[in-house]
Amino acid sequence: MKKDIKIIFHIDLNAFFCSCAIIKEPYLKDKVFVVGGSSVAKRGVVTAASYPARRLGIHSAMNINDALRLYPKLITVPSDFAAYGKYSRLFFQHLKRYTKTILEGSIDEAYLDMTEWSKTRHPLAIAKEIQEGLLNEHQLPCSIGIAPTLFLAKMASDMQKPLGITVLRKKDIVEKLFPLSIKDMYGIGKKTYPKLIDMGVMTIGDFTKQEHRDNILGIMSETSYQSYLDHILGRSSDVIDPKRYAIPKSISNETTLNYPMDEPEAIFDVIKDQFEQTHERLINEELVTRTVGIRLRNTRFESINRSVTMNEHSDDHDVLLDHVESLFEANYQGEPVRLVGVFFSQVLQKKDLKEDYNLFNWQAWSKREQAMYQQSKDNGKKRTS
Repeated sequence: MKKDIKIIFHIDLNAFFCSCAIIKEPYLKDKVFVVGGSSVAKRGVVTAASYPARRLGIHSAMNINDALRLYPKLITVPSDFAAYGKYSRLFFQHLKRYTKTILEGSIDEAYLDMTEWSKTRHPLAIAKEIQEGLLNEHQLPCSIGIAPTLFLAKMASDMQKPLGITVLRKKDIVEKLFPLSIKDMYGIGKKTYPKLIDMGVMTIGDFTKQEHRDNILGIMSETSYQSYLDHILGRSSDVIDPKRYAIPKSISNETTLNYPMDEPEAIFDVIKDQFEQTHERLINEELVTRTVGIRLRNTRFESINRSVTMNEHSDDHDVLLDHVESLFEANYQGEPVRLVGVFFSQVLQKKDLKEDYNLFNWQAWSKREQAMYQQSKDNGKKRTS
């Protein structure tokens, strides 16, 4: 039985926070500006940078002083969370015109299963219609990746920004994906890719070469390595589960700081401590998680929760910590905080990972999940022996 090829869209709003700022203040269009930080007080970090600012080397998580050195006339715009919520809701409402099989990747990105729609219309025509509709009706520019798996669709949407549409089929992987820098690979953390580059893994294609395998296994586990290979080669998940975020089971740790803190490195040290406690519980209770998140509360007692959901369950320390670090870098805006926390949701026991696979569904069985399930079974045998 031949498995039908899925048609997955990944739709990513371009510079979403900046787009919201332009909607509110149209004069900002084509200007060099950032959201977050303060040019007057010269403190804080950049939350988002406009495309003209990015071309000058200014990027999110950059210290505002460094950004001003690159461009002294830089315009700074305060964050507007009410606007972000409003336009995010409009974004998802627009997508629901096309399918209910939607996975919210974050406030400004989504995965859509467009397999059924594409049986009667060309995927490129649908993508163009979605893109033009979001721009004309809501002033929200986006890029769209079209591929047979979630990972490949995510990678494709990053290839042409802004306002790009990219198709990445399995037969295109060597030509389009392999030449990309390893630091552009989704899921590779900011601490991991420099180590890969140091060992000569410069591109995504290099990562797949057998000659680099032993060196790569020196910095990551076998299961992580195999999972990345499966992603690259188009063997990872093509299933969009709209209920993925609805699973209530979670574990978390948080702490109230003795005094307001606004030094990023010091704050992250506390977050990392909360992560270690949460991860230790994950391991001790033989659990795995799909969603990793952080919680920050400012001095006005306003809290934000930011999370990322992975394609597969994991208990890998470095993978989970990389996500925590990326979430902090992307969402901390330089203002004092009084509480920080880390949470894992969509938690399962390893023994509950499904075991029933056969000739027709074995490809859907994650090698990573299989390894974790086997480890759990082996541990159970040791306890009963």
